[in-house]
Amino acid sequence: MGKGSIFDADLLEADFSPQVFAYYFKQWEGFHMNFHQHDSTEIMYVIQGDCLVEWSGGAGKQRAVKLTKGEFILLDANVPHRLIVENTCRMLNVEFGFKMQSDGFPSIKQIAEEEETLRAMVSSPATYLMLQDPDEVYHALKSLVLELDNRLNDGGMLDRMLMSQLLIRISRLRRDAEKNGWQQADQYVKQSIEFLHQNYDRNILVKEIAAFVNLHPGYLQRIFRAQTGQTLMEYLTAVRMEKAKMLLLHTGIPVSDISDYVGAGSRQYFHALFKKHTGMTPIEFRNSMDTHRYLEMKK
Repeated sequence: MGKGSIFDADLLEADFSPQVFAYYFKQWEGFHMNFHQHDSTEIMYVIQGDCLVEWSGGAGKQRAVKLTKGEFILLDANVPHRLIVENTCRMLNVEFGFKMQSDGFPSIKQIAEEEETLRAMVSSPATYLMLQDPDEVYHALKSLVLELDNRLNDGGMLDRMLMSQLLIRISRLRRDAEKNGWQQADQYVKQSIEFLHQNYDRNILVKEIAAFVNLHPGYLQRIFRAQTGQTLMEYLTAVRMEKAKMLLLHTGIPVSDISDYVGAGSRQYFHALFKKHTGMTPIEFRNSMDTHRYLEMKK
């Protein structure tokens, strides 16, 4: 009896031991992989370059993350996924699962009794786990692969010890990432907001903002909305409307030119957008502000 998923609380109920099924280094060049899946958990570690890992999120939805040097993804078993490499990417991949064992070697269950981070990771259902490595995971991976090569991948005790050590290191990184995750996300959101405030006057695409902060567009959209309550485009529109109000109030720029100053597209679209956000047309807004200032001066 065996199991392919690391995110499985059943591993804490019986004595399962990790087992590596496949491992390889690979230099990818301009490659688009077809969707596939396997009954094992996969570690995809980027040594050089960058790539995109895309998978099915269910209900026909696609999810993806961008990986760069020193980043890796732990992808759950039986998840349809594919690799996309636009330029070049050197990777180390390890596919593994778990088998019942009775030889006295410490099982995942036994290790998790002392290592709370491993228990937390195993008992938390997930499709994937993406982490930045401070080099310790890569060193553990290389030690594991070297031992597997020496033993011709026959599942020796040291293989299992190294694999267990690797899982502990990953679980500790997961804990640290969770502690710091909000701070990291907050920094990405702040950088995105700065970009929007500095570039609102021109046409901006979500993928351009994501490239600026070096994140996948879908992931940036999620953390941005989680922290601001708005999508990137909703926030950008709000910035443009505030700039338009400032220009209408404090400058003599013709109303017909304001749309160009705030990057809001055609004059007709800008007028419709402005009225939606303020309840007035740009001309009505300027006139109402002029009237307000006149009345204030008369007091």
